[in-house]
Amino acid sequence: MVVVTAALSGCAAASTLSSPVSAGSTTDASSTQSPSSADSRGTGTAVAALAALPVKGRAPKTGYQRSAFGQAWADVDRNGCDTRNDILRRDARDVTLKPGTNGCVVASGTLQDRYSGTAFRFVRGDGQVEIDHVVALSDAWQKGAQAWTAETRAAFANDPLNLVATESALNQQKGDGDAATWLPPYGAGRCAYVARQIAVKKTYGLWLTVAERDAMGRVLAGCPREPLPSGDDRAPLAAG
Repeated sequence: MVVVTAALSGCAAASTLSSPVSAGSTTDASSTQSPSSADSRGTGTAVAALAALPVKGRAPKTGYQRSAFGQAWADVDRNGCDTRNDILRRDARDVTLKPGTNGCVVASGTLQDRYSGTAFRFVRGDGQVEIDHVVALSDAWQKGAQAWTAETRAAFANDPLNLVATESALNQQKGDGDAATWLPPYGAGRCAYVARQIAVKKTYGLWLTVAERDAMGRVLAGCPREPLPSGDDRAPLAAG
């Protein structure tokens, strides 16, 4: 087994993910860029960005299917590793890598869950961890993504800005809900969660419903200086 001990870090200035590593190496940044010229990750406050997002009604879900967003967990950044394992290496700590995978596949790790505020150890195949699309794919489909090219939808589905490792039960509880219908049970994580949704929607030109905007506004009223995140930021260690 190869063990990678990840150091605690804050928000990064650009959207990059860890490249696969070989034995004895730590992960370093590679270039995963959003296709949008309006990319706003890591720039400005969530409150200001929220005020600028368009508000419309939800479009019909007609025609939505997962395959419209490309192959699940494709290697879109061509770093030699699928997106799921890229995100696990970014979000987990004390990671053990599966031998013979060129430093790609996470065999085990400890996840500081952004949505529950708790930390737990997981092992590949135990079903404890899933990767959440912070802005759900079907939600995006109903708020602008129907008009995108296949390439943009695939980029969106694999963009680290829009992906977070979390407990499987919470990801399933959320489903395709937006901020009006689901927020993390961990109250201290809600500001960062909403800010990430806003950053994704601004970057990709997606709109909000009235209920969604109002729900986001209520959350951000308690954290008016919350910054927009980058794609590299990791969950902080829980206090105590």
